[in-house]
Amino acid sequence: MNETPAIEIHHLVKAFGTFKANDDISITFRNGEVHALLGENGAGKSTLMNMLSGILRPTSGQILVKGKEVDLHSAKDASELGIGMVHQHFMLVGAFTVLENIILGSEPTNAGRLNFKTARKRVEDILSRYDLDVDLDARVDDISVGMQQRVEIVKVLFRNADVLIFDEPTAVLTPQEIDDLLAIMRQLAEEGKAVILITHKLEEIRAVADITTIIRRGRVIDTVKTAEKTAEELATLMVGRPVDFDLPKSDLAEGAPILTVEHLDVTDKNKVKRVADLNLTVHAGEIVGLAGIDGNGQSELVKALTGLLPVHAGTITIAGKNTTHATPRQIVRDGVGHIPEDRQKFGLVMPMTVIENMGLMTYTEEPLSKHGILNEGAAVKMTEELTKKFDVRTSSIHNTAGSLSGGNQQKLIIAREMSRDPQLMIAMNPTRGLDVGAIEFIHQQILNAREAGHAVLLISYELDEIKQLADTIAVIHAGHLVATREAGDLTTSQIGLLMAGEQLNEEAAVDAD
Repeated sequence: MNETPAIEIHHLVKAFGTFKANDDISITFRNGEVHALLGENGAGKSTLMNMLSGILRPTSGQILVKGKEVDLHSAKDASELGIGMVHQHFMLVGAFTVLENIILGSEPTNAGRLNFKTARKRVEDILSRYDLDVDLDARVDDISVGMQQRVEIVKVLFRNADVLIFDEPTAVLTPQEIDDLLAIMRQLAEEGKAVILITHKLEEIRAVADITTIIRRGRVIDTVKTAEKTAEELATLMVGRPVDFDLPKSDLAEGAPILTVEHLDVTDKNKVKRVADLNLTVHAGEIVGLAGIDGNGQSELVKALTGLLPVHAGTITIAGKNTTHATPRQIVRDGVGHIPEDRQKFGLVMPMTVIENMGLMTYTEEPLSKHGILNEGAAVKMTEELTKKFDVRTSSIHNTAGSLSGGNQQKLIIAREMSRDPQLMIAMNPTRGLDVGAIEFIHQQILNAREAGHAVLLISYELDEIKQLADTIAVIHAGHLVATREAGDLTTSQIGLLMAGEQLNEEAAVDAD
């Protein structure tokens, strides 16, 4: 291609004190291409994109947009140059409607007054063009995570972006939603836009990206034509070593029931029933994978099991003890570990240090405290050991949790929860936003818990993750368990049908996808 690149980066450096998050990075992004950025957590991908979108300023180096050097002071500067970013953690106002969120900051006016009619028409044209189904009048708080992501995409398109940056866009989407999103990316590229995709999912990169740039520890390792590399080769380039995609899983005899849920009903804050007459058992030495489309009662089920939401009806028994109305603290002490769905909202206290977050569940007990007095030395020692064991990367354990990359925040939670050796581990999307090296490590930790005879309830939107780890697969739809089978008895396509509320035609069932 001889035309001027959409964006050129020359020798870009971003330093935080003595730490270089980006170190002498040069990349060219062209119109009409999907260009993937692949790298481990903390490799510097999001930092780089935050500089392109005006959120951060480079320490040194050049950014050229359409051949002209630019100095981006804000996201507004980037937007005016046609650069839009769909963030991993959505930037939406929950109390506003979908339409209000889309036009916020770029409102069409007529004689100084908001022109909602013009705005709606423009947004409807975008929805029609990309075959997106979004309720413009719904409040953002009332729509699913997958729908919120569509809103973020429409926001960027509404601002006439020529360069679209997607940061981990498929982390909580169903297989069907992922396929739809990849199709939109290809359509955007075919229209001549430059699409930049940050993701850890190698198969998605191979499905949609024309070019892939691999970043490791802040530096560019290589830029390749995606079609010329296998997933295994890309993974090796990313982490610097071969990655085992198929971890060995021994045959284990399941033990006694650890979690027993009987006729459980859970209602949300608006008194809407989100879990209905649910029965589920998880045995010692068993991983039960719960599959379902986001928003079908998984969140409410987990919150009820962990004491964060009251039980409307039914019983929960953990290791023979009725915990139906127990407090979160009692449930923790009864041997339950919890990896929550939203690491920033429910898993960590972002302004607190890594040390303080590591001790959140056990700071009232020895060795972290005695007679109500905290033992700082013990907390530091424990944190140093666990950050090393679980590969939580931080320049100092005295830094805040908010200073860590998303993947390292996740590994911090997993280190804290698994180090307590819980009888029951409830893990919701435990590898969301993690790279393949970290996923391999976390999957091994979950299998280790199973090997040790613990019970694991794995709730994941990644069907490959459930298929790989689970002994038993349960499918939830509209708050009801619609099937519970041994993992080998269901194909991915069958699980997808059940997730959508369809009945399986048993006679037509096949053993391979």
